[in-house]
Amino acid sequence: MNRSDAQPQHAEPFHPSRLRLVSAIWLALGAAPLAFAQQHPLDAAADAAPDASAEAAANAEAQDQDSSGSRTLEAVTVTAQKRAENLQEVPISIQVLGVEKLKELQVADFDDFARYLPSVSIESGGPGFGQVYMRGVASGSNGNHSGPLPSVGQYLDEQPITTIQGALDVHIYDIERVESLAGPQGTLYGASSQAGTIRIITNKPDPSGFSAAYGVEANKVSEGGAGGVGEAYVNLPITDSAAVRLVAWRKRDAGYIDNVPGTRTFPTSEITDDNFDLAKDDYNSVDTSGVRGALQFDLFDGWTVTPTVMAQRTKAGGIFAFDRTKGDLELSHGYPERSDDRWAQAALTVQGKIGNFDITYAFANLNRDVDTETDYSDYAFWYDTLYGYGSYFYDDDGDLVNPSQYIQGRDIYRKRSHELRLSSPADDRLRFTAGLFWQRQTHDIQQRYRVDDLAEIQSVTGWQDTIWLTKQLRTDKDRAVFGEIAYDLTDALTLSAGARFFNVDNSLKGFFGFTSNYSSRTGEAACFDQTDFNGAPCINLDKNVDEDDHVGKVNLTYQLSDTKMVYATWSEGYRAGGINRRGTLPPYLSDFLTNLEAGWKTTWLDNTLAFNGAVFHQTWEDFQFALLGANGLTEIKNANQAEINGLEMDLQWALTYNFTLTGGVAFYDAELTENYCGETDANGVPIIDCDEPQAPEGTQLPITAKVKGNLVGRYNFDWGDYAGYLQGAVVHEGERKSDLRLAEREILGDLPAYTTLDLSLGFAKDDWKVDFYIRNVTDKRGEISRFAQCAEAVCGQQTYVVPIQPRIFGVRFSQEF
Repeated sequence: MNRSDAQPQHAEPFHPSRLRLVSAIWLALGAAPLAFAQQHPLDAAADAAPDASAEAAANAEAQDQDSSGSRTLEAVTVTAQKRAENLQEVPISIQVLGVEKLKELQVADFDDFARYLPSVSIESGGPGFGQVYMRGVASGSNGNHSGPLPSVGQYLDEQPITTIQGALDVHIYDIERVESLAGPQGTLYGASSQAGTIRIITNKPDPSGFSAAYGVEANKVSEGGAGGVGEAYVNLPITDSAAVRLVAWRKRDAGYIDNVPGTRTFPTSEITDDNFDLAKDDYNSVDTSGVRGALQFDLFDGWTVTPTVMAQRTKAGGIFAFDRTKGDLELSHGYPERSDDRWAQAALTVQGKIGNFDITYAFANLNRDVDTETDYSDYAFWYDTLYGYGSYFYDDDGDLVNPSQYIQGRDIYRKRSHELRLSSPADDRLRFTAGLFWQRQTHDIQQRYRVDDLAEIQSVTGWQDTIWLTKQLRTDKDRAVFGEIAYDLTDALTLSAGARFFNVDNSLKGFFGFTSNYSSRTGEAACFDQTDFNGAPCINLDKNVDEDDHVGKVNLTYQLSDTKMVYATWSEGYRAGGINRRGTLPPYLSDFLTNLEAGWKTTWLDNTLAFNGAVFHQTWEDFQFALLGANGLTEIKNANQAEINGLEMDLQWALTYNFTLTGGVAFYDAELTENYCGETDANGVPIIDCDEPQAPEGTQLPITAKVKGNLVGRYNFDWGDYAGYLQGAVVHEGERKSDLRLAEREILGDLPAYTTLDLSLGFAKDDWKVDFYIRNVTDKRGEISRFAQCAEAVCGQQTYVVPIQPRIFGVRFSQEF
């Protein structure tokens, strides 16, 4: 609702006492983490105070108690179709975690809320590097800087935040809701929404009244260290039509992977390496700090401007996997491993009216810089063990050196987007949304593979001790015209259709490879332009691919009654193609997903039970598949056809005035419908006729389980003057395949099914609340993914498991004003 449509409201005066309160909150937030650094840090998560605006109240997920003492479900407003609508009237398979549910589930980051979205699967490489999949549309990806674009789009309010290696891991605090839109969203959201879209909607500044909150929490991982968070927000009315909202957080996630002492002897040189100086318990701890500021003001009747700035820094040590050959939650690495992820996004949203039409303009500029160090010594050890690799590495005196490699990386992302759209009145019989979209993102890539004491003649020119260098600039451009139109054929039957016409351009330019003294065919020997490129000695890659195409959508919705609706949808999604950095390989082609879906949105029992669901059949054409090829170099190929059949359901039930059940479940059958032979023709088209396919027709796609679901029960009670609750949450994820290819799958093994239980208990009085929780009560060692440092045929004897977080205990205190 535009604020100009509401009755005028007057901001409360901002008294000096409130200034002192705000100062105290921000001082506590800044001082606490400094104190934590002196000892075991505490983990704090404050509950945001309820927003005072009528719009936020309408969006609230909490249930309402009527005069008879029974509880009914409140309407949830979403903007999935780029206009405000009741969730139960949106013909999309969509799950929403509102502000209350996010607090109840102690959600603090992406991994936390992904557990409660059955359609979502992840491959996590640590904070900010997770690969996200939806509805079984997953072939597996190593998340390499020159890999395919993501198939799931992620948005922060109106702005896309998906970068090439993964979406930003936004800290979840003072968030209005998370929307998960399953199935192709290509018409409204574009290229990286092939399989679905996840939207994080922040609480907006509210000029109707002052509010603030803060919180502190302590937690302890049973197999690791202690962690902590400090969080706070304040909403400050400036005038009757303007307000500012400020949010800040600082968090430490405890480590639980031990880097145990160990030695390794290389067969060729008989050199023994050790990690004694880096051995450390709980070495994968994470420190995150961030701020968000938003200003909202009404320019004049019907027009609102909201500039927002958000910045976050995440520093992680170690890696989030253990070596199965060493023991549970243990590995033995001898080279530094860390990441320093810094990003800032400036955004501007302008909303207004021209006549009866709503106008929205959304701009965003994202800068993200990531520095990493990674142990890569398994590569050297296993190539030496199997092929005598160590004999190729020597120093300036000709003596053999330790061939262990480690990677120093720096990735610089720049992303800018504009969207302008026009919507007709939502209550018109014929209504539409139409828009223009433009986006440009660049990725300045530096990956330096180092070997200590390497001879100068073996080092890439200008880069001492560097056996391999990648210095490239990747640019992805996306331009589109899109629209959807809906027409009420009758009072109960609505037909809608949409389309997106797009142009995408992907280019990759720079250097990759060895010095010419080490390889006569690649690297410097393959350069065709001796011009210096961002510090690299020359240029051996300069290619681009440009594509024009379109996707569409048709939907038919029938309102059975005021509380029950059914729909049928045909929709398409796409993911742009791109360039292989191995110049001898052809570009990989765009892949397309076609979806046939039937769904329902229903409420029952006097609005105390909501039951929604969808069944669907999807075909995935020429899907992109990334793998580690020769020399550990990522290759992307189109891998033929697949299909996914599925059923998704979610439930919200207020059984009594003080007990609720919520849950969701998804069933998927995802498999190849043609052979994957591992080869393409000169144009990048997959070859399907081969004697021994790497994955034959009928092979199950990796990453996604055949079943994933959750069930949450919450009991509210009074205890004297205190309001209390007791909550239990069960999450189950079925068995998953680790790789598409059968040989690699045999080496890595399957990811076993697991079930976790979370318990929480809390008490509140007046403006404060205290929560106690245990996550993963039974300390299950659920597995997110498995991997090896190089091609599984070489490094497969030493594989790593990325586990879910072990059991964690926590207590949180929060206060609202």
